[in-house]
Amino acid sequence: MDVTVLVVDDEKNTRDGLRMSLEDSFDVYVAADIAGAMEVLKSEQVDIVLTDLRLAGESGMDLLGKVLALPEPPICIVMTAYGSVDLAVDAMRQGAYDFITKPLNIDELEMLLKRALRGRSLEKENRVLKAKQRQERSFKRLLGRSAPMAGVMERIEQVAPTRATVLVEGESGTGKELAAHALHELSGRKQDGLVIVHCAALSPQLLESELFGHEKGAFTGASTRRIGRIEQAQGGTLFLDEIGEIDESTQVKLLRVLGERTIERVGGNESIKVDVRVVAATNRDLQAMVEKGEFREDLYFRLNVVHLTMPPLRARREDILMMATTFLEEFSRENNREVRPLSDAARQCLLDYGWPGNVRELRTAMEHAVVLATGDQIEPRDLPDALTGGRSLRLQGARDATPQPPSRDVPDILDAGDSGDDMFNLEAMERRLISRALARCKDNRTEAAKLLGISRRTLQRKLKDL
Repeated sequence: MDVTVLVVDDEKNTRDGLRMSLEDSFDVYVAADIAGAMEVLKSEQVDIVLTDLRLAGESGMDLLGKVLALPEPPICIVMTAYGSVDLAVDAMRQGAYDFITKPLNIDELEMLLKRALRGRSLEKENRVLKAKQRQERSFKRLLGRSAPMAGVMERIEQVAPTRATVLVEGESGTGKELAAHALHELSGRKQDGLVIVHCAALSPQLLESELFGHEKGAFTGASTRRIGRIEQAQGGTLFLDEIGEIDESTQVKLLRVLGERTIERVGGNESIKVDVRVVAATNRDLQAMVEKGEFREDLYFRLNVVHLTMPPLRARREDILMMATTFLEEFSRENNREVRPLSDAARQCLLDYGWPGNVRELRTAMEHAVVLATGDQIEPRDLPDALTGGRSLRLQGARDATPQPPSRDVPDILDAGDSGDDMFNLEAMERRLISRALARCKDNRTEAAKLLGISRRTLQRKLKDL
């Protein structure tokens, strides 16, 4: 790519001479004053500004200040006479890369320009490398290469540098808190800390005091002033987990924080300005709660500036084995155990399971396997019973497809066949499918649920309904 140099000098001979001398190696623009230089900078991508410190009626220091204030400032090199070296040194203190004295030695000038470009290139590579390392550290625990997780990570990267409030929704165990950590780590607020509040773990009274703090004497037992979590997060990020559990009074106060960026401590009347980025998370459907009148609509819109949905593990099965291997290595180190690979049968168990507890359940299952494994590989027998149904044949990865009598929990309608009105009755068809699944799985409801492609909890509910 061609390198562009802007020469700024009030002497026409100097401008023209420098353009002729440098144009074999660079694209050269010239300007006689600050206004002309800024016009070039607005219209062209300039890599280096080479300016005299003494311009007719103007100061090269003024131009230097304007150039360095640009969003992506070019390299600045100043030209000065022998008697003005102190001024050139002052320019370097303000951000100039280097200076060169007049009369100019063109060979020396070209070497200086090329050295400056190499330094800028190394700085850029270093920034890119640091950004990549920071990104990898931020996403280190947010594992997954599937399309759903790639979308989540892309959204986090896009949103993290902004001030926008983020609402993270998803089932329990999908990694909502890890997403909040990544949003914070990739933001400009990293140095001021991430403050986490688990809203569901506190009563409404305690939560209000926890969030906003309280003044001495605000209530019985308030013997001293207490700074709340919102104030503690000043300049940083506040993560409100299980936001759907907060009561109406706290919702109103939180709305003020998001709208006016102020708080009042419990028992106080002083408005305190706060600069906090809010990330909220919930495993509930806030929009449905709004429609039922269980959550304030105005607060929902304030929280939902940017929406992030953490996909359940069953929606990204291609991540399961990679994550399982990562967790096995982690827990093997923690427990001072040899890292054992997953056998083919164990891998199939992991892929067949519905993972209602999502990533959290997978982590627990792998820790369980590390602790109990005795062979050279992780076998199905080393996995929790929930993954295998607890049957010896299933523990060895076998599948018994021998038809068995239907479960006594569901009326036997298999003999009715698929003729008559029942053939088009959805409820009757569902009863037949459940009966057949239970028969094939010898009344093992966990296995039957997997065969039907639903969770065990859903199967239990359907059995109760039927």
